[in-house]
Amino acid sequence: MSDRLPPFNSFGRRSTLSQPAPVQSEKDFSAPPPTLDDNGFVFDDFSDDVAQIRVLCLSSIDPSTIVNLPPERIRVEIEKAISQIVAANRLQVNQSEQRQLASDLVNDMMGLGPLQVLVDDTRVADIMVNGPDRVFVEIDGKTYRSKVRFRDQAHLSNICQRIASAVGRRVDEASPIVDARLADGSRVNIVFPPLALDGPYVSIRKFSAKAIDLEKLVALGTITPQMAGLISLMGRCRLNIIVSGGTGSGKTTLLNAISRAVIPTERIITIEDAAELQLQQPHVVRLETRPASLEGGGEITQRDLVRNALRMRPDRLIVGEVRSGEAFDMLQAMNTGHDGSMSTVHANSSRDALTRIENMVHMGSINLSANAIRAQIASAVDVIIQIERHRDGKRRVTQISDVGRMEGDVIILNDILTFVIDSESSDEAIKGGYAFSRARPSFWQKLVYFGVAGQWQKIMSESV
Repeated sequence: MSDRLPPFNSFGRRSTLSQPAPVQSEKDFSAPPPTLDDNGFVFDDFSDDVAQIRVLCLSSIDPSTIVNLPPERIRVEIEKAISQIVAANRLQVNQSEQRQLASDLVNDMMGLGPLQVLVDDTRVADIMVNGPDRVFVEIDGKTYRSKVRFRDQAHLSNICQRIASAVGRRVDEASPIVDARLADGSRVNIVFPPLALDGPYVSIRKFSAKAIDLEKLVALGTITPQMAGLISLMGRCRLNIIVSGGTGSGKTTLLNAISRAVIPTERIITIEDAAELQLQQPHVVRLETRPASLEGGGEITQRDLVRNALRMRPDRLIVGEVRSGEAFDMLQAMNTGHDGSMSTVHANSSRDALTRIENMVHMGSINLSANAIRAQIASAVDVIIQIERHRDGKRRVTQISDVGRMEGDVIILNDILTFVIDSESSDEAIKGGYAFSRARPSFWQKLVYFGVAGQWQKIMSESV
């Protein structure tokens, strides 16, 4: 077979035979969960003939010919080329394998290579690449190893650089860490060698193509219908809200859902490292940070954007995630007429969230005493919503806390509700309920001002 020379193909170049590329086995789980259907990521391994066709087809492609073609046309031309190579070399490859190979080649040229099938699958929430041949995915809150893999480290590196360059960023040995996003808004973090010891590491946090609202979170079990009512009232009453939780707990998804309560006429400015908020209002201004250039200049931080946003007449300011000194500017915005501002922070509880915010203000080299910072926090923040991902893979809001006044040097927190675990079933599903407080929250006057105090009381009386 190796002495046969393939004919000219539709790309106008003669293919030359070379050693077969490594066999690429895609779309399979080594231990698929029982809820997956039989067709989910399950395909037969490609044969050596398919691997040979890949090499021949790639060597026959003239980049200058296809650079301006749409993906659909490229797929058609590749399928023609594959069909010619199969016929000329009498290879044992069926039509299904030919179509699959054509799809893979288009993904390599125009998409994310082997990852494209995972990005397109709506069941996959997270994609974690730990080198060329170790790809993990999260489905329904649980992690599984996929048989998707890259040909080699260079193949993975090329995909990483394509992701970064698409949003005007770069990733290489000189700049080995980058935050980026995909075209659909999914968040991407890339760690490059020499920091990554086993080849580039890629973490993709996918977001649903459909807008997530509070009703959807109720259906998922993240919140109860009563909680959805309370959170909706908080958004309508322009309370300053901090959503706290661990990595992957669903903070941004919850923030998106809360923002649905904002009226369409309000001007919202969002500030993020990598734009991922999906607000549905018509008057949204989206700002994104910029890393330093190769020469070390031109960096625009979240703190720079927060300061500038205050000059853009926002009704609400939403910071995707507070990580550093911009926490002080966020508090300033909340305290200077921008009611209804929101942000997220990494923390294990509502109390930890307050401590984290205080520490981040100190990180900004603000020369304020601890008491002064706590007074700012108590005055600025109205509510902290804690969300967690539990052992059973389900994400739940576990705590909604009312941030009260200062007593001495301590900020008083009153839990409006807390999640209490009752038991764990044989299938590791966590069962529990919510304990609601009868006390009036410190923002009661805002509820009265917006005319929803009666609705709040009704929901609480039905819940207690």
